[in-house]
Amino acid sequence: MTRIGVAAASKAVRQSLDDSLSKRNFERMAKYIYDYSGIKMPVTKVTMLEGRLRRRLRSTGIDTFDDYCDYLFDGGGMETEAVYLIDAVTTNKTDFFREPKHFEYLAQTALPELLELGDPCIRVWSSACSTGAEPYTLAMVLAECLSPRNGTGFKVIATDLSTEVLQTARRAIYTQDMMIPVPAAFRRKYVMESRDPTRDEVRITPYLRQHVGFGRMNLMDETYSVREPQHVIFCRNVLIYFDKPTQQHVLSRLCDCLVPGGYLFIGHSETATGLNLPIKQVANTVFKRI
Repeated sequence: MTRIGVAAASKAVRQSLDDSLSKRNFERMAKYIYDYSGIKMPVTKVTMLEGRLRRRLRSTGIDTFDDYCDYLFDGGGMETEAVYLIDAVTTNKTDFFREPKHFEYLAQTALPELLELGDPCIRVWSSACSTGAEPYTLAMVLAECLSPRNGTGFKVIATDLSTEVLQTARRAIYTQDMMIPVPAAFRRKYVMESRDPTRDEVRITPYLRQHVGFGRMNLMDETYSVREPQHVIFCRNVLIYFDKPTQQHVLSRLCDCLVPGGYLFIGHSETATGLNLPIKQVANTVFKRI
């Protein structure tokens, strides 16, 4: 490398290390993220936010956080950059059969009761689906519990704020390690192994994939574009990022999308205590529409 090249690289490294979000720009970012997505961004998360945004700086070719913020807030860049900004700050931890008691309750209690309603199709919504583990888990459970023989089909809709995770979910390709929580019988029926033994990948079967539809949705929207009322809604491990008013806003709209007698599942670390909602608790973090 030439001296000029070395100097330029050294300058870039120093610039990256020295650059940080100013108090003003962090506050502007935090307010926008909260207003757009409902996600709280306290000052304790400034280092996390800087780390996640550095990839966006590299992708856009912008050198500093100050320049990036000027581009977003003063240069009209938010119109095209908002989706990528939100992708960068959302957390997308997910596993197959995560919080397994929920799926046991769904199979053993909720679905038998819902079948008594006589609807020809059980409709289930994974409202914060991340990379797809939750909706495909739901599809496995539904496929096992329902059968064309009894005249009942099923449909899973899966939504998320992040376009990046939705791309992964649609591909339905996962590492072998992610399949560890999946029961062996389910894995044999609903997971395809790669023909190349050196590839550490599996894929969800076409049968399950055809029962799951994906789309981008912001839970902060005033109304949700869900065409039919749902029998079951999973909204797990996303409420923890919201304050109480936002939780009320989101859960009220989710309840509006439930059939009478339908079920709402939230994460085991979450609560609906103190919220005014048309639901009653029937199990740990499981609620039924009144």
